[in-house]
Amino acid sequence: MLDAFVTVVVILACIGVVCAMAAARVVKQYERGVVFRLGRLRSDVRGPGFTMIAPAFDRLRKVNMQIVTMPVPAQEGITRDNVTVRVDAVVYFKVVDPAEAIVAVEDYRFAVSQMAQTSLRSIIGKSDLDDLLSNREKLNQGLELMIDSPAVGWGVHIDRVEIKDVSLPETMKRSMARQAEADRERRARVINADAELQASKKLAEAAAQMAETPSALQLRLLQTVMAVAAEKNSTLVLPIPVELLRFLERGQQPQEAARADGGSAREPAGEPVSAGRGASAPEAAPPAPGVPTLTEREPEREPEHEPERAVER
Repeated sequence: MLDAFVTVVVILACIGVVCAMAAARVVKQYERGVVFRLGRLRSDVRGPGFTMIAPAFDRLRKVNMQIVTMPVPAQEGITRDNVTVRVDAVVYFKVVDPAEAIVAVEDYRFAVSQMAQTSLRSIIGKSDLDDLLSNREKLNQGLELMIDSPAVGWGVHIDRVEIKDVSLPETMKRSMARQAEADRERRARVINADAELQASKKLAEAAAQMAETPSALQLRLLQTVMAVAAEKNSTLVLPIPVELLRFLERGQQPQEAARADGGSAREPAGEPVSAGRGASAPEAAPPAPGVPTLTEREPEREPEHEPERAVER
């Protein structure tokens, strides 16, 4: 009789141990437990640590409360200024209400992923290319609001949304590179022109100062010669005053004017005409320099008794 009682106690103890093992649950620090009793949600959410449930009636589902990093697949779309781009992003979210995350939506991860993709395509269509490249903070905030609005009812909080990369066509990249190069060249030319203007003003002031003291110009010239000679090269500097060049230019102008007047006084030589009394002799060519003309020569004397010659026709 005693043996039978001991056997029953051992069996009951074993059954109790098995039931305790089936009812025991451990919830980790970053998790929360949602209990369903006969399919009905229990209001109490189990916190981290050891907890017990009814093995045959309760079902415990653990929900991760950590921040989830979810990459959004690259979405291809056309911007508002008709440029085809390919944009990918990343979403950071966490569960704030475990019961709603289990009951309100079938799979909150998949729901957040699909909402992020559709919101990203919508943002691409509403934005310009310049906004996607330079004004990402504003787009990130708008994208976060678009995803967070429906996610609030799922017990999920969108912590942050970031646009990772914007892929452009090769033709658009080349066009933007040419535009940036032209803009840099324009700025360089403006800066160079501004520098030339400032330098010209300073040179004008220096010239006015040197005009008052001519010795300053000579000192400046000597400084230039010393700067060239300090390099120990074979360059020979011969400074020529500008006044000397102007004097030579003024002396050359009268000579050119005299040559122009002498050329216009000459007449072009005509065709030779047969000599005779009724015909005028052709004009003589201008005498060469140094040769006496006919007017300077002594007149030839005709013979006193020379008979006249008849002119034959």
